[in-house]
Amino acid sequence: MDTSAAINLRYEDIALGAEFETAVHTVTDADIATFADVTRDHHPLHVDSSYARSRGFPAVIGHGLYGLSLMEGLKSELKLYEETSVASLGWDEVKFKGPIVAGDTLRVRFRFVEKRPTKNPERGIVIETLDLINQRDEVVTAARHISLILTRQADASAAM
Repeated sequence: MDTSAAINLRYEDIALGAEFETAVHTVTDADIATFADVTRDHHPLHVDSSYARSRGFPAVIGHGLYGLSLMEGLKSELKLYEETSVASLGWDEVKFKGPIVAGDTLRVRFRFVEKRPTKNPERGIVIETLDLINQRDEVVTAARHISLILTRQADASAAM
């Protein structure tokens, strides 16, 4: 799907089964260190290379929540809901399936899997499955995301 035509999707525009892939991001040591600082999570796996190697990793690894946050950031760059998003209602079935290390080049593949109306006719719920995939095509993080977005009726109400 051409994402330039998909900007500001409304609930009615969501086609179940539609898949998207994001641009890539190459993880740096600074990314991992900054996330550790911002979140105050300085577990040795994330800041001490010797410790990480002693646990079987090639170097420090990115936090699982770094991967989850990056998934949302990469997805948001597509601007699918830039002006139609109301809220993120949460994440389900989050799985950290593999390590994220500096030098990994990551992208997100996601698919619309469910949608349902809400009691408010100006809003609808959309559920996406997302995979964060490295340069070896390995899924390192997987999750389901629930979004609340505007319907076309919201546009009509705003125009009144």
